[in-house]
Amino acid sequence: MAPKSSTRVPLSVKGPIDCPNEGREMLNLPQFNRGTGFTAEERAVFNLAGHLPSALQTLQNQVDRAYDQYCSISEPLGKNTFLMSLKVQNEVLYFRLLQDHLKEVFSIIYTPTESEAIEQYSRLFRRPEGCFLDINQPELIERSLAAWGTEEDIDYIIVSDGEEILGIGDQGVGAIGISSAKAVLMTLCAGVHPSRCIPVALDVGTDNERLLGDQLYLGNRHGRVRGERYDKFVDDFVQCVKKLYPRAVLHFEDFGLPNARRLLETYRPQLACFNDDVQGTGAVTLAALTAAVRVAGLDFRDLRIVIFGAGTAGTGIADQLRDFLDTQGISKQHVIDHIWLVDKPGLLLESMYDHLTPAQRPYAAADKYWQGIDTKSLAEIVKKVQPHVLIGCSTKPKAFNEPVLREMAKHVERPIVFPLSNPTRLHEATPEEIFKYTDGRALVATGSPFPPVDGKEIAENNNCFVYPGIGMGSILSRASKVTETMIAAAVKELAAMAPSETDPDGALLPDVAGIREISAKIVSAVVLQALEEGTARVEEIEGIKVPRERGECLEWVKEQMWKPEYRPLRKV
Repeated sequence: MAPKSSTRVPLSVKGPIDCPNEGREMLNLPQFNRGTGFTAEERAVFNLAGHLPSALQTLQNQVDRAYDQYCSISEPLGKNTFLMSLKVQNEVLYFRLLQDHLKEVFSIIYTPTESEAIEQYSRLFRRPEGCFLDINQPELIERSLAAWGTEEDIDYIIVSDGEEILGIGDQGVGAIGISSAKAVLMTLCAGVHPSRCIPVALDVGTDNERLLGDQLYLGNRHGRVRGERYDKFVDDFVQCVKKLYPRAVLHFEDFGLPNARRLLETYRPQLACFNDDVQGTGAVTLAALTAAVRVAGLDFRDLRIVIFGAGTAGTGIADQLRDFLDTQGISKQHVIDHIWLVDKPGLLLESMYDHLTPAQRPYAAADKYWQGIDTKSLAEIVKKVQPHVLIGCSTKPKAFNEPVLREMAKHVERPIVFPLSNPTRLHEATPEEIFKYTDGRALVATGSPFPPVDGKEIAENNNCFVYPGIGMGSILSRASKVTETMIAAAVKELAAMAPSETDPDGALLPDVAGIREISAKIVSAVVLQALEEGTARVEEIEGIKVPRERGECLEWVKEQMWKPEYRPLRKV
């Protein structure tokens, strides 16, 4: 939100922008640079004579030119690199281009292309972006974070240690790529001011031998630090966040399985924090599942669910389902009893208890029910469980093969199949294969975009549908915590917007092209929930009254959303 010296809420998304820079220096600052979009008056006031061609152009002229340049590039990774270059030149133009061509560029700025960009981070590197914290220099954490502003300047901090990124695993210092990409989506989807987010990479080393052997690798050249030293480093970081930016929301991203849930549970009681892999993936999956259950005419109490891939995402989905249904009057144990987790050892069983993670253990199946059954065979597991729902988070391509899908379709009228692994090449099955092997009866959502199949739109189970709304809702409400009921409010709001609500053949999630409106509604639902349960502090901290009526709150939210437009500049 805005510094105290300005009007508190709305945030600094309207009116003149104070600028202390001029001349060439100003042209090198993306938050101020407008290139040929500077007016004649601005060129005079900010000493830009001789630095620009004489033509005065509109933002739309610039968007058209940038889009032509974008279209001239054939390879997705080249398009990604072009957009990143534009971002560090002209922030408004970058976001306006993305906004105007959202559906086309989404797979370029996020999955699957961003995965490739992160893998090549050290070789594509041109200009640093974000905050890099080195485990070998913990004494610099506070100074590094403090350089980004005062407590009134920062609303959202996205941090990753890069151990488990987008299905491509340990990318070391390339973690800054996913933190930055998520920050872009916070702005693009939910209107968080781009200057009020900090993308952070925790460089704790890497166990990726390819990176360690690459002379161009930009991160620490040693194996990942773990244990007490790692925990101390993360805790130092979190305590600095609490000290410097006590109003900010902390977003954990792509931490490895041993740490993701453990860190979330450690810090949830201390500050407003959120883990997108655990909670975001679970929330958007639950929204799609809610829509599918309605179309299939099922009851959540009766669902049998197999989750193939029991890492951070898989257990996060299981937990989100358990916690959400608990708020709807279905006991947690009932839900646990109807979920089966499958991972590298096969079906997770009670006899494996000592080798399971704390997140996996509650879902371990009793061995006595699985005697004589090949628990390493997904087809045999499906035959025994007869699931209504099959979810893939395994990064194992083609795991949902013909025998598995045909077996599932034998036992349920409308198989619900969600292959969610990213990037696209790691999907457990394509929508076309799923429809083929279930005789067209399946209800499908995927982790990456796919074209329609026989006229059926395929829901993209993308976290961008929920985490920006939850994040912005937590910001605007100044929530002391991000609670399960706030996340449940986001789930219900998203599920209600599914095209399948009015058309049984419609997609299970709305089209990403409408993400701004979708996010605004989710933000409003989260704000209202935070106010209702007393976690909101906005009226105390900011001294404003938030409308309680749904429609009025939505309009209030939209007023707070940053828009990519050239506002007047004021010399200071």
